[in-house]
Amino acid sequence: MKIDGPFYAGMDTAADEAKRLEAIGYDGVYSLEGSWDPFLPLALASEHASDLDIMTGIAVAFPRNPAHIAYQAWDLQKFSKGKFYLGIGSQIKAHIEKRFGIEFSPPAARMREYILAVKAFFDCWQNDTRLDFQGKYYRHTLMTPMFNPGPNPYGIPPILLGALGPKMTEVAGEVADGLIVHPFNSLPFLEGHALPAVDRGLAKAGRRREDFLLQVNAMVITGETDEAIQIAEKSIKDLLGFYATTPAYRPPMEAVGYGDLQPELNKLSKEGKWDELASYIDDDFVEAFTTKGKPEEIADKLKDKYGAYADRLAIYAPYGAPDTMWGKIIRDLKAE
Repeated sequence: MKIDGPFYAGMDTAADEAKRLEAIGYDGVYSLEGSWDPFLPLALASEHASDLDIMTGIAVAFPRNPAHIAYQAWDLQKFSKGKFYLGIGSQIKAHIEKRFGIEFSPPAARMREYILAVKAFFDCWQNDTRLDFQGKYYRHTLMTPMFNPGPNPYGIPPILLGALGPKMTEVAGEVADGLIVHPFNSLPFLEGHALPAVDRGLAKAGRRREDFLLQVNAMVITGETDEAIQIAEKSIKDLLGFYATTPAYRPPMEAVGYGDLQPELNKLSKEGKWDELASYIDDDFVEAFTTKGKPEEIADKLKDKYGAYADRLAIYAPYGAPDTMWGKIIRDLKAE
């Protein structure tokens, strides 16, 4: 199991942040589609910390044409010498329509076609096949020598799909190379809903689980003192409350008996009462959605929870903590 860390870095901080995360002991870093581009900082990460795998986790697919994202992935795969993973996701309807300003169509069906279109570019470049992808949402039929980058010496970059709902997760199993499990997950949801959907997709495509990568994002609450743990828990509760406002994120809540809370928190968000959300996140909710404990306990707890499933484990801990603490946790995670 490889361990990935969050790459909260823009172009100005990417080099130093990548070297820091590499020194801590992470195997890879994943960038987020937040307030900066998720692709550009990864190039600097690869240049200054060449042992790290680099991944977009995730880049929003639909505002980008499959051709655009294929070229970006090809370049980063070549530049990183085969260490790039293309992680993409769909985003929710409000952001697609109101932030990116494009039409929102059935996301699972469109994503299936999107991934197949990107793979058509990869196949054309790597294997000199004719580009002839014709679908409902995307059509790509022209590739002249001037625009063909040719074979990638490091192979085709894998495509990982961030998914939460059953249809999108099944798409991941059918056409993607792996699944990015959203950090807003619970073990009953993972075992009872996400993994069965992956298996349905794999079966539909005649593929094996051994050929499919599972990256599980894990929210972690820890700290070297009781006060530090309390600060970390407050940060995570704020995040859990924010996630729980989104209707699309109701299934993991339903899996642990909190489905009725979702519309209530959604209503509060529409009223602008963001500061009240965390007060609805009780201890049982925290227990279901996070891994909490003292630093010396965290590795064993994460292994017990996700070790049977995760090929890569992504630590999600949006609060300050010493690098030495995380370094020890990662060494413990890698220990047999």
